[in-house]
Amino acid sequence: MILYVGNIVSGHGKTATTIETLGKLLQKEGFNIRLTSNKQNKILRLFDMLWTVFKLRKKLDYVLIDTYSTTNFLYAYYVSKLCIRFKIKYIPILHGGNLEARLKHSKAKSDLIFKNAHVNVSPSMFLKTVFEQYGYSNLKHIPNNVELAEYPFKLRKSVKAKLLWVRSFAEIYNPQLAVEIVHGLKQNGIAATLCMVGPRKDASFEKTQELAKKLNVDVKFTGKLSKQEWISLSTEYDIFINTTNFDNTPISLIEAMALGMPIVSTNVGGIPYLIEDKKDGLLVEPNSAIEMIFHIKKMVFTPEIAEKLSENARKKSEQFDWEVVKAQWKELLVS
Repeated sequence: MILYVGNIVSGHGKTATTIETLGKLLQKEGFNIRLTSNKQNKILRLFDMLWTVFKLRKKLDYVLIDTYSTTNFLYAYYVSKLCIRFKIKYIPILHGGNLEARLKHSKAKSDLIFKNAHVNVSPSMFLKTVFEQYGYSNLKHIPNNVELAEYPFKLRKSVKAKLLWVRSFAEIYNPQLAVEIVHGLKQNGIAATLCMVGPRKDASFEKTQELAKKLNVDVKFTGKLSKQEWISLSTEYDIFINTTNFDNTPISLIEAMALGMPIVSTNVGGIPYLIEDKKDGLLVEPNSAIEMIFHIKKMVFTPEIAEKLSENARKKSEQFDWEVVKAQWKELLVS
């Protein structure tokens, strides 16, 4: 039996996390997997995770642990300690866009989690490289995955400045920049529209609304949408923008690639490991509305750029298809 420990939060109005997608896909492949925890209160969630490990300790072959850089890092720490105590093999799956800060400032906790792990799985080559620089060697790269058949490809041959932004509204993702980009495009005489998809995580949602009002920019805020809903919505838009200040390997970028959307993204964290600049996307410095506007204008006036990016993005996304990635998980979990 395998226990997968993570945040099952989609039932609480938040975006589905890896445990909810990867966990269910592994179950479909025939693995006997239990998932925990769906408790909304973070303290209760931690106790639920620990209790489930303890309760199943004699039946477990592996424990998979979604590992993030924020307060959820402590879930990984305490679950790892319990696994070590009962000699259960555990596998952290590294997600946190700012996990390097934990390696630097929480060295003792990091060493306990990552040095005692059976193996540390990094969906991001960037994060794998960071961990190697800090002296960790028991690492395996297994990329994030999408079920490619669910993402109909639409070749963008001739594009307009119809911009789509998909992310939780959080300061680290810099949603206000999207509004500044549309404002700048309009000042340059480019007709532009913006749709922002995602749940509210902090006050950045209200700040983005206020900025849109102040700059007289019309923004469509959809709130949280299901995957099927935003995939359907994407056909109405031509360019995907990613404004984040910190990141790892965002699944939303892989999804946009699969849909054939030309991407303009900041070059932070693991994104340059995912997007090859000027081949399957365009990369800019963080918080640079000017660079984003320049690239969007260029695509609007030079259709062949958008078409090339659209084709290459879809090709890149094929390596993240579950039909490809699942073999790596099977190799790890069956051994």
